Amino acid sequence: MVVTTLHPLSTLSEEEITSARKIVFDSGRAVIPVKDLRFAYVGLFDPPKDLVRAFDRGESVVVDRRVRMVVLQGPEANVYEVVVSVSRGVVDSWEEVRDVRPALQMEEAIHILAALYDHPDWVAALDRRGITDRSLVQIDPWPAGAFGLDYEKGRRISRCLAYLRTSPDDNGYARPLEGLLAFVDMGRGEVLEVVDTGVVPIPPTSGSYYPEDNGPLRTDLKPLAITQPEGTSFTVTGNLVEWQKWSLRVGFDPLEGLMLYTVGYLDGGRVRPVLYKASVSEMVVPYGHPGPMHHWKSAFDAGEWGLGRMANSLSLGCDCLGEIVYLDDVFADERGNARVRHNAICMHEEDYGILWKHLDMTSGRTEVRRSRRLVISSIATVGNYEYGFYWYFYLDGSMQLEVKLTGIMSTMGVAPGEGPGPHANMIAPGLAAPYHQHLFNVRLDVEVDGVANSVYEVDAVPAPLGEANPYGNAFGPVSTLLETELAARRRVDAGKSRTWKIVNGGGAVNGLGLATAYKLLPASTPTLLADPSSTVGQRAAFAAHNLWVTPFAEDERRAAGDYPNQHMGGAGLPAWTAEDRPVVDTDIVLWHSFGVTHLPRPEDWPVMPVEYTGFSLIPVGFFDRNPALDVPSSAGGAGEEGHCHGG
Repeated sequence: MVVTTLHPLSTLSEEEITSARKIVFDSGRAVIPVKDLRFAYVGLFDPPKDLVRAFDRGESVVVDRRVRMVVLQGPEANVYEVVVSVSRGVVDSWEEVRDVRPALQMEEAIHILAALYDHPDWVAALDRRGITDRSLVQIDPWPAGAFGLDYEKGRRISRCLAYLRTSPDDNGYARPLEGLLAFVDMGRGEVLEVVDTGVVPIPPTSGSYYPEDNGPLRTDLKPLAITQPEGTSFTVTGNLVEWQKWSLRVGFDPLEGLMLYTVGYLDGGRVRPVLYKASVSEMVVPYGHPGPMHHWKSAFDAGEWGLGRMANSLSLGCDCLGEIVYLDDVFADERGNARVRHNAICMHEEDYGILWKHLDMTSGRTEVRRSRRLVISSIATVGNYEYGFYWYFYLDGSMQLEVKLTGIMSTMGVAPGEGPGPHANMIAPGLAAPYHQHLFNVRLDVEVDGVANSVYEVDAVPAPLGEANPYGNAFGPVSTLLETELAARRRVDAGKSRTWKIVNGGGAVNGLGLATAYKLLPASTPTLLADPSSTVGQRAAFAAHNLWVTPFAEDERRAAGDYPNQHMGGAGLPAWTAEDRPVVDTDIVLWHSFGVTHLPRPEDWPVMPVEYTGFSLIPVGFFDRNPALDVPSSAGGAGEEGHCHGG
């Protein structure tokens, strides 16, 4: 055993990834030359919760650093799930899983481009469209979905869409080659079929969003400087972040991207736990157009691509503004080699307006406190779209996840004189964008003052008119305990101001003798609009409900299962919750599905202004009173007394 002082939840180092790769190579388990192995996934194997808690209490524990891997040994539709201990230098498990596909591999995507470039059917289709310079054809490999086609059997396949650029840095999505689609075996680099449903004229206008093509630029925006002369109010030690009574650890996963561990709040001299782990477990982008070019489009951007694999290196003044602290992402490439993505995670503080205020009308005294928040963020580019994930922590014990959606819409060509039909909107001459949704699922391994938690659904409802409500104005909350998994499949109801309260059932009470709690406050969020019997309805069933609750299980990690790529559906939350296990006063996980339904508009073209979605976690009786009463007054502006209070 290699003795380590690393925290059990420390992110993997370059040395650990290199060691894990060597252990696999030296094991003799590979059935093909080790140089040909592909590593579809390499991530930290989460240590047991009890070990983490013991370590945090300062107890002497043995930390066994383990790595979870998904290994490919050929082009077939199976994988090998491998767990390696880099502390002990051994392979703990090596299991073949048949008829599943990992996330699409970047290197294989390059092979797709090469396979199509000279394929006679592809070249003939381009000729029919008058395209002679094939180097300007942009090819986008897409996850193929699951439709029971012969192509899907035993293969890792992709469907490929095409666009025409006028130059290498042009926006190809302005000129889709409507009607042209290719099926390609990614593992073998083999073109299976080129489909041409007919030539549609290429849209005539440019889609450039570059400044040189969109001038004259505004000249009246004055500089906005955000400075903290004394530095930030937070500290970062390894992956431990501490800010204003909050403490948490930051992780990063190839598929789920930015993750948070052991989120707690310092109160009464001790850190009170709120969350053990939080991450975006899955997301899906289902398209609502029934045509042959678009009906199959339903990308699972976490499980089929990887939000961590697609993460950006962030830059000061552009992606982040202010006094910034960055964290790097250490990851393994598809050959298992350790790599570093610099500045993958950005942390900074933001002013957030008024935290609380009151003007006493009798004394004339005013007290005001400014709010600020800690921001921990990352941004992923998945094909044409960008997704920004922003975790916010506030001075009053609240926290929030905000997802910012931007980038470029998936487009379709429309022939002159024809409309886009009832399932798309025109966004430029000859160019439309299909209706679609962006639906996320966040896995919240809650730990409100301990592991014994329950969930209550809380609705605000009117009291019946009668003796107890003679004026008809009375209303109040109605709380319903969600006792089992099936009972906990729930949807948002904005008309009832519906929230879900996570209550400690282990004896933790506040000063009023009430059980401590946090509430999940959803936005007005949609659910999946596709029919439940459809292929995406079955594969993305997690999005049919806004809330699911399960008892904690280490192997239940992803809302659509571990391998959504080309999966026929039913995996993940639908399968687990069918057991209808009890979820009262135990270690539970909340799965919250949320997102946006995008009905494209011309203002979303050629690049989309940010659209927002997300949710909040807010203390409800977790504290005895406003926990932000101890926030000091801020310096006032010119001509004021110097602080945000006074008589």
